[in-house]
Amino acid sequence: MARGRRFALILAAGVMALGSLAAAGCGDDDDSGSDNSGGSASGDLSGDILIDGSSTVAPLSSAAAEAFAAENSGVNITVGTSGTGGGFERFCAGETDISDASRAIEPDEAQACESAGITYQELRVASDGITVVTSANSDVGCTNLTLAQLKAVWAPNSKIKNWSEIPGADCDDVPLTLAGPGSQSGTYDFFNEEVLGEDAAGETIEPRQDYTASEDDNVIVRAVQSAPGTMGYFGFTYYEENADALTAFTLDDVAPDANTITSGDYPLARPLFIYVKDESLSSKPQVAAFVRYYVENAISLAEQAQFVPAPQESIDEDLQMLDNPSGGTTTG
Repeated sequence: MARGRRFALILAAGVMALGSLAAAGCGDDDDSGSDNSGGSASGDLSGDILIDGSSTVAPLSSAAAEAFAAENSGVNITVGTSGTGGGFERFCAGETDISDASRAIEPDEAQACESAGITYQELRVASDGITVVTSANSDVGCTNLTLAQLKAVWAPNSKIKNWSEIPGADCDDVPLTLAGPGSQSGTYDFFNEEVLGEDAAGETIEPRQDYTASEDDNVIVRAVQSAPGTMGYFGFTYYEENADALTAFTLDDVAPDANTITSGDYPLARPLFIYVKDESLSSKPQVAAFVRYYVENAISLAEQAQFVPAPQESIDEDLQMLDNPSGGTTTG
């Protein structure tokens, strides 16, 4: 599949870069046998690293893991995809070292971590734009949607079942089916917050339930591809991977691309994060080394992986935090 080819490219790029980058990313751990002079003692690292969370961020974390493991064969990195919410549940229960997240941690999740005595750091590793798509074989007759029109389609009381029924969109008479993330997905949360908004009690509105739901974005891609007339949404990288089989809509007349996502002009642009447990950073040399490698190479990895890179200033802030972890713990 495209993702397999993408991982191979990243791994090759990562191995080529390790001579100049991995030593710096792994050179702060005396316990691991490494030094601070840029020498390649990082291969002495060993142990497990457990990552879970967002399926949007998982390909980037997996790419970083493969490149890092090429130089550190004793380190076993597992990347799960239980969704941002599911990942935070495991993270705040002390089951994982790192949580991939396509949104910032929410207050109730932060409280769960605090109650369990788990402190952590929030690191921005990439950018994303939730992309609304249909199959390239779908001739729906419209190319632009507004956030208000998306709300009309996805609202909990929506009865829209044909593209021609979307108010003001001027779409053709084509049956409409829907596919999107499940409730444990950060993409689901972000989309609902930005598109559906809040109810009178200040709670995020939940969408209509007659759609194909999955925490795995690849499942959503296949659902859209297999049924012309299906509208779906997921992270921008999944659209880029499958651009030959999908058509992306402009939103409020802005197309999703690296420039509009980075600038924030695209209406559904968002940051992507990893959360790393302070205890893992301080007590597991392999975690500290991997996280540093991930952040130092975040821009090049993102570019190779068809993600939109995080702004350089965000990367610089992350590296400053890793250099001075006593400066304060991020709590979301």
